[in-house]
Amino acid sequence: MKILYTNFHGRNGGGHVTYIINLAKALAGSHQITVATPEASRLYRYAKAIPGVTAVPMQYSSRPAALLGERAQLRRLIRQGGYDVIHCNGSADHKQVMFATLALPRRPRIVFTKHNDHPVTSLGNWLRARLATDHSIAVSDYVRRLMENSPYRRRPITTIRHGIDTNFFAPPPPESLDKLRDIFFGPDWRGKLLLGSSGGTDYDKGWLDLVAAVAALPAADKARVRLLVAGDPPSEAKLARVRELGMIDQVVFPGLLDDVRAALAACHAGFVLSYREALSFACREIMGLGLPALVSDAGGLPENVADGVDGWIVPARDVPAMTARLRFMLDHPEAVRAMGVKARETAVRDFNLERFAAATLDVYQLTLR
Repeated sequence: MKILYTNFHGRNGGGHVTYIINLAKALAGSHQITVATPEASRLYRYAKAIPGVTAVPMQYSSRPAALLGERAQLRRLIRQGGYDVIHCNGSADHKQVMFATLALPRRPRIVFTKHNDHPVTSLGNWLRARLATDHSIAVSDYVRRLMENSPYRRRPITTIRHGIDTNFFAPPPPESLDKLRDIFFGPDWRGKLLLGSSGGTDYDKGWLDLVAAVAALPAADKARVRLLVAGDPPSEAKLARVRELGMIDQVVFPGLLDDVRAALAACHAGFVLSYREALSFACREIMGLGLPALVSDAGGLPENVADGVDGWIVPARDVPAMTARLRFMLDHPEAVRAMGVKARETAVRDFNLERFAAATLDVYQLTLR
């Protein structure tokens, strides 16, 4: 099968990039995979490094002066590639694919994955659903419910949750953990509870709420907690809030990491406390590494975790609820370790890449039939 993946993000791209890269790696051995994305993007750089995958520079801008040229370039790629399936991953590239495939004598089947919880009831969505969507993929049941109340309901919708490489995201050897903790938290980490996230430093990721939850602990307990937040360096306004809470020496910012495994594995538990979230690769990677995950009840996040078994679910923005879970972790370190074992079992059973790729391939084959 010839498959073209499109994605408009020009820089990091977050979960969209991880999603496409995981599919490309899983399918490249048996199918012809092309990825069309901006040349400056993380996706382009990663796709070029995968054996058997063709990376094509492609822009999906909204500037009127560039539209005709970009659409013509994409149309040429589609005509010359002879693709069976085009898999779109965002509104901007989906729109360009719609225009580029109009009146083609042989239009590839078009699959669209909705990765976020943004509204899908606009005129643009109506047009894309009608003219350039043969099958939709929702990354969670929460997202599927949004799509079922949108123009996309006129075509099949399948829920396929993110898959991760559970061999790659696996607990490191236990003897390496002390060294990792020295690297990321410094030599005084012993006797402390270490929590980490690779969800980023945006306000709506909820990490500042967890900083406030730690600050609300009694002084002796507050001193026993360290946090790690990977992603773009926080703004001065965010750092000012951390200082205001008296936590500036207890939060580590390692920056945007190409490989988050070492930083997360150094922790005892992970967290994703977003205000809105479709599903979350970050949560699944945390659990793959054998860490229980503290998550908010936003969007599809609760679909990752069994509360009290392999993690905890708290209401979004509920600082007292977060403080209570921290209290539990401090008082019951053995339970945190046991929940980490359960989290790894959940990841291997439900989050594995083979299951994810096979379900996506089933959608392609169904759409072609």
